Amino acid sequence: MKSNLRKMPVYAPITDNEPMEAIGHRIQSFTSTRANHPALITEQGTVGWRAFLERTNQIANRLREAGLQTGDSVAALSENSADYIALYLGVLTAGGCMVPLSGMASAESLGLMLSDCSAQFLFVSQTNRDLLHGVPPELKALSADRIIALDENGDGIGEPLTSWLGNTSTEAAPADVTINDAFNIIYSSGTTGTPKGILHDYRFRQRQMVRMSRFGLDADAVNLVSTPLYSNTTLVSVLPTLFHGGTLVIMAKFDARRFLELAEAHQVTHAMLVPVQYQRILADTEFDRFDLSSFKLKLCTSAPLRPEVIADAMARWPGNIRELYGLTEGGISTSLDCAAYPDKWNSVGVPTEGAEVRVINEEGHELPKGEIGELVGRAISMMRGYVNRPEQTEEIVWESPEGDVFYRSGDMGRIDKDGFIHILDRRKDMIISGGFNIYAVDLEKALLAHPAVDDAAVIGVPSDQWGETPLGLVVLKPGLKDSGPEILEWANEKLGRSQRISAIEFRTELPRSTIGKILKRELREPYWQDTAR
Repeated sequence: MKSNLRKMPVYAPITDNEPMEAIGHRIQSFTSTRANHPALITEQGTVGWRAFLERTNQIANRLREAGLQTGDSVAALSENSADYIALYLGVLTAGGCMVPLSGMASAESLGLMLSDCSAQFLFVSQTNRDLLHGVPPELKALSADRIIALDENGDGIGEPLTSWLGNTSTEAAPADVTINDAFNIIYSSGTTGTPKGILHDYRFRQRQMVRMSRFGLDADAVNLVSTPLYSNTTLVSVLPTLFHGGTLVIMAKFDARRFLELAEAHQVTHAMLVPVQYQRILADTEFDRFDLSSFKLKLCTSAPLRPEVIADAMARWPGNIRELYGLTEGGISTSLDCAAYPDKWNSVGVPTEGAEVRVINEEGHELPKGEIGELVGRAISMMRGYVNRPEQTEEIVWESPEGDVFYRSGDMGRIDKDGFIHILDRRKDMIISGGFNIYAVDLEKALLAHPAVDDAAVIGVPSDQWGETPLGLVVLKPGLKDSGPEILEWANEKLGRSQRISAIEFRTELPRSTIGKILKRELREPYWQDTAR
């Protein structure tokens, strides 16, 4: 890992004498300044900062005793918990590189990720025991004493965390790290194959943690966490809250009613949510009886939030909404202040401080405002690259005429006359029918406007006449019944002639990742199995 990092270029803007305050060092002062202030609140109880740091430092010291070196990778496979958060900070305090893994991955894919990042230790919760057992032995490549159970019962996993820690010292001894050292590796979404490992250094996270504090994610924040730690979506709000000594309210698994109960009980001020969570929370029949007046700001990312959902939340849910658009890789970074720009709710806002977004065509030439192309971006936080994949790192790079490195987003979009960015579709999801480019988001908006439609996705399917043609996949609202032809006619009346949906199929639900993204690859696969696509 360390040798690979040294070979990886720095694409982010470099600032001379940039101040560096490693999170493992910074948090140590909270043992005295915030000793009894809640650091974590879980279903099992509240943990103050002093007790939390004792656990964190004990994990860090034990890892160093067991041979962890600065820059070594430590992987974890777990749902959100107090010990998982302590492990995350413990690895960083020890100078290691944290690698949170997804429980949605296949066993083979999990093994490939462990091998790819050269994990020196693996921590696993009981919930993920069976997935771990499915990992081929040749891919696990970890001795039994380096696989530790995050639960008290390590049955079938390894030694339980508390037993493994033993009487290790809880004294603070944070490792010295530099701004160029590895902070974490986040693996791109995917249930099969080897996802790409996205390497963030301390420069990336330091800048992000400082920037996010301007949204109130600071010492006074009470941040309700309901998305998994292996997602960068979660870390964007969790890390700055910890960095500044705030409070995290942790959900092991999202549930709309429980979210509302926790928000009221703990006077939550902030939450990072994905669009489907907004929809489920607002649809709760008891939503309006909960006291949510403590909310200052809600954040949204992973997919654009529909204007009608923003309108509902702004009307009924106290506090502002900021929609964030970016890549786990960094580079692209925009923000929409929903209270300040109600006429721009169909956009993802404007570039954040220090960020720049442009639009390019297929030949890599920049396009003027208003024209549709691929969005590329440059920002203060940019990954070092994909681990062990220099060719794929090069593929994401677009160099401007001025010689600056931008990252390609893979998203098709445009910039309007006021500088607001509008996303149309993933480039790979764009439908080419009869030579016309069709952006599924336009068709989905038409379907979602129908009063009987609760959820919708549009994919391209094979067509002898057009090459491929748009198919609408629709989930009806509970208790409502409408025919496919009726919805099809209704939606197509709102679309241009080249955009027409060819057919409607009903589904009981649409497959989504744990952070709410519709898995279009899964939806397309059955229709293209017998083609060369």
